[in-house]
Amino acid sequence: MEPKSKSKPKNKISIAHVFKTIVWPRRRVISFGLVLIVISRLAGLVLPGASKYLMDDVIVGKDYQMLKMLLLVVGAALLVQSVTSFLLTNILSVEAQRLISILRAQVQQKILQLPIRFFDNHKSGELVSRIMTDVEGVRNIVGTGLVQLIGGLLTSVVSLFLLIQISPKMTLFVLLPVVVFAGISLKAFAYIRPIFRERGKINAEVTGRLVETLNGVRVIKGFHAEPQEVKTFEEGVERLFLNVKKSLTSTSLITSLATLLLGLASAGIMGIGGSMMIEQEITTGDFLSFTLYLGFMIAPLVQMSNIGSQLTEAFAGLDRTEEIMNMEPEEDSSIRTISLAEIQGDIRFDNVSFAYEEEKEVLHNISFEAKAGSVTALVGTSGSGKTTIAGLAATFLNPNTGTIYLDGKDLSKVTLGSFRSRLGVVLQDDFLFEGTIRENILFPRPQASEEQLKQAVDAAYVSEFCDRFELGLDTVIGERGVKLSGGQRQRIAIARAILADPKVLILDEATSNLDTESESFIQDSLSKLMKGRTTFVIAHRLSTIRQANQILVVEDGQIAERGTHDELITKEGRYHQLYTYQARI
Repeated sequence: MEPKSKSKPKNKISIAHVFKTIVWPRRRVISFGLVLIVISRLAGLVLPGASKYLMDDVIVGKDYQMLKMLLLVVGAALLVQSVTSFLLTNILSVEAQRLISILRAQVQQKILQLPIRFFDNHKSGELVSRIMTDVEGVRNIVGTGLVQLIGGLLTSVVSLFLLIQISPKMTLFVLLPVVVFAGISLKAFAYIRPIFRERGKINAEVTGRLVETLNGVRVIKGFHAEPQEVKTFEEGVERLFLNVKKSLTSTSLITSLATLLLGLASAGIMGIGGSMMIEQEITTGDFLSFTLYLGFMIAPLVQMSNIGSQLTEAFAGLDRTEEIMNMEPEEDSSIRTISLAEIQGDIRFDNVSFAYEEEKEVLHNISFEAKAGSVTALVGTSGSGKTTIAGLAATFLNPNTGTIYLDGKDLSKVTLGSFRSRLGVVLQDDFLFEGTIRENILFPRPQASEEQLKQAVDAAYVSEFCDRFELGLDTVIGERGVKLSGGQRQRIAIARAILADPKVLILDEATSNLDTESESFIQDSLSKLMKGRTTFVIAHRLSTIRQANQILVVEDGQIAERGTHDELITKEGRYHQLYTYQARI
């Protein structure tokens, strides 16, 4: 059964899970950060404490000696704050960026382990966004965000204790708006998290469309479709803007509410404190210290609204990352347990049926055998199922029912690595990587010798055109080989397959992009490539498959005819119709 790329239920990632997988493995660095933030915040409390002595003792008693002492203590405290702040930012920010790199690598590795069907349903730009952007928010968990949150709480608690020491009455008055603000903030962050999650989705969609637009720029310009592409992108960024606007409105509302509530509390303190000073219940120094400590208690709470927003964004990104990490991989190690040291290449389909969607079969009870070293040609009209059969033979797809055997073993139980290391593929629009001709040919075997490379280059007649380039094999071919002709790209793809030296070979319209001269060059090299290898050839140009050991005529997901070229011509059936029609053309 074809594994489905489904994620587990989309539950929000829990704080416990984040603590276990992200925070706890980095407990030493984060603990050191916490120590630094504690030292920094405690040093910050020296100034308001010193102000009491300044007002009540130094100024009243005109004590210059104490003034010098206070200045030294305050100066030392400021120096400690500066040093700890520097260390905090450097150590935790570096660790956060290291974690982002690790997570990106893990997500990319996971995505590459997903089945072909997953990639058919997702744009490459969207996946780039999932890999590069979704994990960035984690810097607010491992970086300074988390320790600042904890440090802010610590500062508020210590300041609260000192406020109680000065005046329990004024402290009680302050606590009421603080409690109201805390309750509203918790509800607001629960509301904002889905907004950030949706932002990641929109960003991925917009990025996906942008990458698609850039890749298809020749088609866009060819049809003068720039205006509609601009409009499509503008609509995407407008959706992104509206999402950001919603989150900004929510976070600014929290901050504004904090400013209002805590501002009202401060104003109330002026009235209460003023009356208490008149009644001589507290000194001027006490009131000044209380006001400064109040600022130290309130400032972290206002700051925490911003930090809370950052942490909420981080959790939303981790939600989306977790979706990817929970998807079922292409290879289930509990099922694929057979590792093949050697492959002969004998492949047999036994009553194989396949459907891309439930109850919509595209292949119906396909049975045939491709002997080791033989050539099996698949012909038929577009959409008949030829490429699906080749995809099943390459393990890109798994049958819904029936079994495919490789050397007598169930292919669905063979490890993908042991099979695909002996598999070669040349597609109709084969993909070339940005880089040089040499790098693209060496792709399946980077450690191949210069002699092996030369043999592959000569066999695919790559030297016929690359010798005309100033840099030869070291010529840079551009993204997807855009600087080369279709025939040149195809010959590089064939050279790559020759160098891979596979046991099973899939040729999907391998000569379709070649002009007559190039095709004459390559037919001979393809014959050499196919020799001794189990080969599946998908071809619309029937003249290229006359020498196949067997030809399967696929119509409506079934094998309508089978035999050699001469046998099928003699039968005067569907193959005869296709062949004579092409011959007339």
